[in-house]
Amino acid sequence: MSRGLFITFEGIDGAGKSSHIALLADALRSAGREVVLTREPGGTPLAEKLRELLLHEPMDALTEVLLAFAARRDHLRQVIGPALAKGQVVLCDRFTDATFAYQGAGRGFDGEVLSYMELLVQTGIGLNGDLMLSPDVTLWFDLPPMVAAARLADARAPDRFESEPLAFFSRVAQGYADRAAQAPQRIARIDAALEREQVAAQVLAAVAARGWLGAGPHG
Repeated sequence: MSRGLFITFEGIDGAGKSSHIALLADALRSAGREVVLTREPGGTPLAEKLRELLLHEPMDALTEVLLAFAARRDHLRQVIGPALAKGQVVLCDRFTDATFAYQGAGRGFDGEVLSYMELLVQTGIGLNGDLMLSPDVTLWFDLPPMVAAARLADARAPDRFESEPLAFFSRVAQGYADRAAQAPQRIARIDAALEREQVAAQVLAAVAARGWLGAGPHG
């Protein structure tokens, strides 16, 4: 069976990416594809426990990185890898770009160490063999930090990351922009400041442009 598709959603807190994952899932299912919805950190019982620690317990940047990649490894082995091996489409709310943006740019953690951890954790998964597993496409919801902060002001009680000051999210947003500049073929920018319907249209267009809304598994 052909390998499935791995599509990730990225953006700072308040960018609105999560609300568009179900929309894309419906479109892909209508095209005859099997879809798995998941998130990071999380996606497995172990990774969800690590998520709670990451979001609510005080820790330094290195501890954040180690927990994030530990959760990611379990997620890859238990959920993402097996789904891709079955030819399914995996839609994941955040992945490694978030670690580079939040811990790298946001916390100032060493990017070379992150790159090493990325290679170590994402290699040897499923059909990829000795190759590092990366998303087929990443939908980056780009939104000015001030707009995102205004959206979050009316949301639930903030977690450790959502409680960070605007300067932190400005660094995270720049981190995402830097990642997009480094991987323009993989990362598709979505203007998240537009109306909801316009954002949804961009999401569907980015996936359709790659020929992935037609029937049958991706080769």
